[in-house]
Amino acid sequence: MASVSVGKAGGAGIGEKLLACVAEHGSAAHPYPASMMLLKGPNAARNLSDAVHFLCVLHGRHPGVVDHAAKCCAEAATRAWFESATRAFAAERAFLARLAVAAGPVPSTPGSADSEGTVIGQRHAIEMLAQSERSGCAIGAALAVAIDWASTRKVLDCAARRFGVEAPPYALSGASDFRALAAEVAASPSVERALLFGAEQIVVQHYGLWELLEARQQARGDS
Repeated sequence: MASVSVGKAGGAGIGEKLLACVAEHGSAAHPYPASMMLLKGPNAARNLSDAVHFLCVLHGRHPGVVDHAAKCCAEAATRAWFESATRAFAAERAFLARLAVAAGPVPSTPGSADSEGTVIGQRHAIEMLAQSERSGCAIGAALAVAIDWASTRKVLDCAARRFGVEAPPYALSGASDFRALAAEVAASPSVERALLFGAEQIVVQHYGLWELLEARQQARGDS
């Protein structure tokens, strides 16, 4: 995926720029998460299993992006959100773990070793963003994960129905909360740029994961 340009939302506020960046360049922008071949095709169980396992590699470990970012952000404006978001992502990680068990082993796929190495590299990249000392970068990364997770959760809910796992309530914030929090944090142009940079890099990694999962589906010949 080409690098995202985060400064082209005209006069839009920081919250709108953040939401636009994620919507236009994140998981919702990729066709695979909403595709029939992933969600309902004859090999959907195998394709969903693949997605669950690779999402576990990227986001299934503790501490995750939100946990790391919470340690970097001392602003009072972010504290309450991080307390809520870390609890919500703990529930999402537990959900991912249950899905991975129910889904069975990772589907046999040509080039699996390279795929796993790629996602481990992605995980390292997002962990570095979430621990950045550049003011605004870590919270931008955490917000982007939280915003983009709504698209990922649709795939996980489909997998839960397929594999007989009860999905927990979805407890992450809505768009208005993300707008308000971004506006509170981005008190200067430099912080705004860092926040958008952190968000940009997260959506690049998420989009890249769906690219990889679609390529793996094609390599298996699944439909």
